[in-house]
Amino acid sequence: MPLAVRYKKTELPFQYPFTISKGTKTHQPALIVELEHRGAKGYGEAPAIAYYNITVEKMIEDLERKKMFVEKFAFTEPDRYWHYLHHLFPQNHFLVCALDIATWDMYGKLRNKPLYELWNLDYSKAPLCDYTIGIDTVEKMIEKMSAKPWPIYKIKVGVPGDVELVVALRKHTDAVFRVDANAGWTLEEALIKIPQLKDLGVEFIEQPLAKDNWEGMAVLFKESSLPLIADESCVYEADVEKCAGCFHGINIKLTKCSGITPALRMITKARELEMKIMIGCMNESTIGSAAIAHLAPLVDYIDMDGPLLLAEDIATGLNYDHGRVGVSSSPGLGIQLMQDF
Repeated sequence: MPLAVRYKKTELPFQYPFTISKGTKTHQPALIVELEHRGAKGYGEAPAIAYYNITVEKMIEDLERKKMFVEKFAFTEPDRYWHYLHHLFPQNHFLVCALDIATWDMYGKLRNKPLYELWNLDYSKAPLCDYTIGIDTVEKMIEKMSAKPWPIYKIKVGVPGDVELVVALRKHTDAVFRVDANAGWTLEEALIKIPQLKDLGVEFIEQPLAKDNWEGMAVLFKESSLPLIADESCVYEADVEKCAGCFHGINIKLTKCSGITPALRMITKARELEMKIMIGCMNESTIGSAAIAHLAPLVDYIDMDGPLLLAEDIATGLNYDHGRVGVSSSPGLGIQLMQDF
């Protein structure tokens, strides 16, 4: 029985303008896909990210060009289909991610099990989720934090005066801080700032240096008093091994690595290398965030606050309670769309 694929573009507004060291945005455009097989419909999502030069229009263009091949595959299980899609769209990992998440959602529904049960995971072992505070004025960052009391905050830095921002925020909470520089520091800055941030109760530093500054990271890895987590330096499966000896852990982004299927392999490889594992988000709605949630029991840290940062959502099925994320026991991702596809 053939597959059927449908898609739509969304452009969901943020609750606050979202600023990192790479720029500011007020809305998150994304591609939502629907895969149907034997009456089961699965949903997937891939946000468009400007600094990776992937637009929703590009994803749609590639999908339309090869839609017939996407639909004619003799589907049996997700791994085989991911390999097929990976070769079908070798230059568009974002599109493959959306289709792969939809495949797993559909597969879970065909098997009548939520994904975490398919993988034999104990969901009670899922770590707490952080809440991101984007770069802003001190007053605005304090306001965002006060409006969302949370046990763990991820603080975006990588701009002049960023340590002073963290000092100001620390006066208003004793929550755990995680700091994400988004490749915004030089080695010299990092060597100065990391000891100061440790004194401010920071748990770890995410992507301190430029993604290709491996020489600098090797130095920082030896000198840092805080764990270092790779983000921009760890995009694909092959990057995991490269990060060993330069980072203490990796941040896996489903959109960048091309979905749940390769993320599972990256988790296995990172554990073999005795590295910490985080799964991060790219401001996905509940659809993409649910894919992260089901993987949560496998990792050490979770950053899947997309639905909390958006002013609007397109699906239900996740419950956020002071850092604890609850998933539905319904099959697949356990989500329900809030409008007809």
